[in-house]
Amino acid sequence: MALPSAPPAQFNFAQFLIAANNSRKEKIALIDDLGTLTYGGMADQIRACAAGLRKLGLKREERVLLLMHDSSDWVVSFLGALYAGVVPVAVNTLLTPEDYAFMINNSRAQAALVSSALLGTLTTAIGQGTKSIKHVVVSRHEGDLPPVHTHFQDLLASGTGPSLPAETHADEPAFWLFSSGSTGNPKGTVHTQGNLYWTAQLYGKGVLGLTSNDVVFSAAKLFFAYGLGNALTFPLSVGASVVLMAERPTPQATFKRLTDHQPTVFYGAPTGYGGMLAS
Repeated sequence: MALPSAPPAQFNFAQFLIAANNSRKEKIALIDDLGTLTYGGMADQIRACAAGLRKLGLKREERVLLLMHDSSDWVVSFLGALYAGVVPVAVNTLLTPEDYAFMINNSRAQAALVSSALLGTLTTAIGQGTKSIKHVVVSRHEGDLPPVHTHFQDLLASGTGPSLPAETHADEPAFWLFSSGSTGNPKGTVHTQGNLYWTAQLYGKGVLGLTSNDVVFSAAKLFFAYGLGNALTFPLSVGASVVLMAERPTPQATFKRLTDHQPTVFYGAPTGYGGMLAS
C-alpha cells in the first residue's frame, strides 16, 4: 500500500475535517445521549465555538482545560479550539480536584470547558490556588451560573463575523493529553495538528478500513488517546457516524448502545470485554 501524501506545511485539522465533509452536510456525524448533529451543523458549531473562544480573549497557542463527558459538545469544543489555534488540554473525568488543580497550573490553562455534572469538582480545583483560569464555559447546564461562567450555547451564539481557521502548521502544538501519573505527577504530552492527520490516514483508513458507511462506538472515552482516535479522528476523517455515551461504559450501558444503534465498528479494551462476557 502506498503511503498517503503528507499534509501541507500550513494545516489546521479542524478545517481539514470541515472541508473533507463539505459534500455530506446533511449526514449525521454525531449521535449522543440528547440527539444528533449533522456534519453541516457540526461545522457551523466548530466555527461558532472558535469565534466564541476568541471573543473571550483567548489567543493562539494558549491552553484551555477540556473536562467534559462524551457528547457532541466535547467534539465541538475540541475542534473549535483547534480551529481557533487554541490548545485544548483534554483530561480524564474521573480524577480529583487536586489532580485538576495540578493540570491547570501545569498547562497555565486560561479557560475551562466543563460538563455541568463536573462543575462542582472543577470549582473545588480552581479554589486550590490556581490563578490562570479567567473563564469557565459550562455544557448542558440548566439554571443560572456564577459570574465569569458562560453557558456553552451562549458561547456558540456570542461569536460574530466570519470565523476563519487559524493559520496553524502541521508540526504546531494542537492539544495536550496528560499521562496517567503512575511514576509521579502526570506529564502533559503535546500532540501536533499533523499527528491527528497521520493516525487517521495510517490507522483509521489503512488498518481499520473505515468508510463513510460505518457507524462507530467506542467504550473508551474521548479523553483517552485511544478513544480520541476511535470516536473523533478516525471516523470524522472519512464521514462515518459516531455514537457517543456520557456515562461510564458498564456492560449494561454498552449493550444498550450496541442494540439501539447497531454500530458496524465497536472499540473496547480487555477489561471491558471481560465485564461484558461475564454480564
